[in-house]
Amino acid sequence: MQMRRRISYLSLILVFTLLSFTVWKKEKITVYIIGDSTAANKQPKAFPETGWGMELQPFFDLEVKVDNRALNGRSTKSFINEKRWEAILTTLKEGDFVLIEFGHNDEKIEKPEVGTSLIEFKTNLIKYIQETQAKKANPILLTPIARRNFKNGVLTDTHKGYPDVVRKLADSLHIPLIDMQRKTEKLLTGLGDEPSKKLFNYVDSGHVNYPTGKKDDTHLSPDGAKVVAGLVAEGIKEIKTDLAKHLIKK
Repeated sequence: MQMRRRISYLSLILVFTLLSFTVWKKEKITVYIIGDSTAANKQPKAFPETGWGMELQPFFDLEVKVDNRALNGRSTKSFINEKRWEAILTTLKEGDFVLIEFGHNDEKIEKPEVGTSLIEFKTNLIKYIQETQAKKANPILLTPIARRNFKNGVLTDTHKGYPDVVRKLADSLHIPLIDMQRKTEKLLTGLGDEPSKKLFNYVDSGHVNYPTGKKDDTHLSPDGAKVVAGLVAEGIKEIKTDLAKHLIKK
């Protein structure tokens, strides 16, 4: 009888050990963010400037890891040419997601190292999509967030035709789309010209990082980054990908 109990006890230990090993071995879903300064992680010297990608992790459960590779000043072209996309492909695995948000710097055609024509912009996005899918991972396209650009109290678009390229590509290739331009335009218009400043990097003079102050209508404040990250999470829920089931209800 004592021997049977001992065997049962050892069997239970073995089962729990195997279960623990299985849980430990389970890889997290990685959500890569590729894009520009509006999403990027920031150095302390840039504070309070904050990228929305810095605030996305809290919207997910413990099975998801956000890996923010967005960087200041990058476009679809420079991100490839600097081999930053190649570095992601070495670790991208089946079931991962890639959030693709470019446009702010692609528009700068006067800067050939980053600027792209609309055709080149589309070609680069297709490369990201196809190479993500080749890894059996999931691309999600995002239009660029709106700049705070009010003219006589009316928010005015600065992105030219670049967001439309993203929309049409998502439609033609059946790729999930989060229309961040439209979402942020609605947000800024609802707040209005003056109140919307709180979402951007507006700093009074005397700040340690901005002694003469800062008025930046492109980059986000900490509060703005949280709000915009929330809109990204909202978009993930709306497009109904498998990633949505890992969102934490708030």
